[in-house]
Amino acid sequence: MSTKTQQLPQWAEELVALYESDAANQFVLYGNVNDRLLIPRDNQASLGSLTEFLLKVLMPRFDVILSYDVGNGIRVEKGNEIFGQWPTFRNNPELPKAPRAAVEALTHYFRYTANTAAITGQRQQIGCFVVNADLLAPALQGGLIYDLNALASLIRDWSQDAVLSRHSLATFLITENLNDLHPLIVNNSRTALIKVPLPSPEDIHLLLETGITTYPTALNQFKSTLDIAASQLAGASLNSVDTLLKTSQYKKKEISSADLSILKKELVEKDCSGLIDFVESKRTLNDLYGMEKAKAWLRQDIALWNKGDLAALPMGYLLCGPVGTGKTFMMECLAGEAGVPVVKMKNFRDKWVGSTEGNLEKIFRLLQALSRCYVFIDEADQTLGRREGSSGDSGVSGRIYSMMAEEMSNTRNRGRVIWVLASSRPDLIEVDLKRPGRIDVRIPIFPTTTTRESFDLICTLFKRRGLKISESLYDTIKASLPVLLTPGAAESLAVKVYRICGTTNKTPGRVLKECLIDYRNPVPLDTLETQARLAVREATDLEFVPSFFRHLQEP
Repeated sequence: MSTKTQQLPQWAEELVALYESDAANQFVLYGNVNDRLLIPRDNQASLGSLTEFLLKVLMPRFDVILSYDVGNGIRVEKGNEIFGQWPTFRNNPELPKAPRAAVEALTHYFRYTANTAAITGQRQQIGCFVVNADLLAPALQGGLIYDLNALASLIRDWSQDAVLSRHSLATFLITENLNDLHPLIVNNSRTALIKVPLPSPEDIHLLLETGITTYPTALNQFKSTLDIAASQLAGASLNSVDTLLKTSQYKKKEISSADLSILKKELVEKDCSGLIDFVESKRTLNDLYGMEKAKAWLRQDIALWNKGDLAALPMGYLLCGPVGTGKTFMMECLAGEAGVPVVKMKNFRDKWVGSTEGNLEKIFRLLQALSRCYVFIDEADQTLGRREGSSGDSGVSGRIYSMMAEEMSNTRNRGRVIWVLASSRPDLIEVDLKRPGRIDVRIPIFPTTTTRESFDLICTLFKRRGLKISESLYDTIKASLPVLLTPGAAESLAVKVYRICGTTNKTPGRVLKECLIDYRNPVPLDTLETQARLAVREATDLEFVPSFFRHLQEP
């Protein structure tokens, strides 16, 4: 393999070291394998596929390189003349396509070259890469045309068989998600798992730099500030950035700074196949009514984040409180105050075995590529799985729990990824997921506790709709104002008043007074009290809890 490791990405350096040291000769390449990579050429870099990177960068000195995929079968990528000396091929030059026959043929050829080298003393370097290896040896159970376990065992033998492991053989199994590949291969101690990450800001910067002359119009505004553009595009694939440059240049449109956040959102969501929502928030904590103690704490964390002082920065927050208290809105305000995007996880559960775990792998790769972000998980009690998965879901819930627990406690993400869980039933979230090191700060959110607070909340929501009510109205409607009013309930009340004012000649104050006469809280009071009690018990600091609710901490 190429030993010019100073020109290689880190994952490729690791691969070369493992092969050259004879620590491994079989590699599972997973992650961002469908993206294009930067391939060094004459002191420059151009884009190419992962297989092209393997051929031209990692294996230029190999004598024979074969490839296989279930659509095209076995192909000779390099060394036709040498491969043509194989007696089996001379007798029958038609290479097999069917999975079992193809794997057996490859195994036969590997053994032939190994035995020939042992007899003649002339070693040849043989390489083989399997594209979409998860289609060849998937992590499925039963019902397949060929014997899946036997097939996976044959592939595993490419690294474990003594004759082959002593030979100059390197095999590469390419799959997007580890969870999609047969466990006999993934768990093989002689197989190295090499993660191909999403491009770093430095990779994107290099792509933009090489595109200055090719896409002059598209990059006109960033000729001297490519580092800023690269940083803002972090999380997008090189392929999507290249497509952006090409289409912008074709339309003769300059990419502006204002465009970048919108473009990044579109690129990332497309690359993630609808598994996430990528949200930029313009709200700040000033838009959040009340909760002064919690806001002060959050602003301190943001100040530490901005200074790069990460030692006291939390790995995650839990926002808990009764239904309608504004947990999602608080998340948006927090993100806007910090000036970082929010990644909302959605739709990652799938009915197919292994697909849910594969979707999570893809989401985690994105998070690790972003410079800074909040990851928001709403209804966390239903989303995060259980330590003991139920038999009815084939253990998916337990595997989700394990994957989430591992990622949330990954200390390499401190200062880059902050998890924010929201739930009205925090008691249903596994205790281990809420421990320090995963969720360090638990902030309870409560409804109003006085009629004055309820009036101020209503006024705030009215103002957002252009409805004005006089301060003097408070004394008039004080007796009708409810306590334990949530922002969600107040929002519904504001919409109702707005609708009536738009269809009648009545003033907002008069309509509000009429609506309060027969007002009923949309959430039963016993439910509110139960969920408020749970929120009090979760709070990491009693200063977050209004005195009105503190008695609820008692058993």
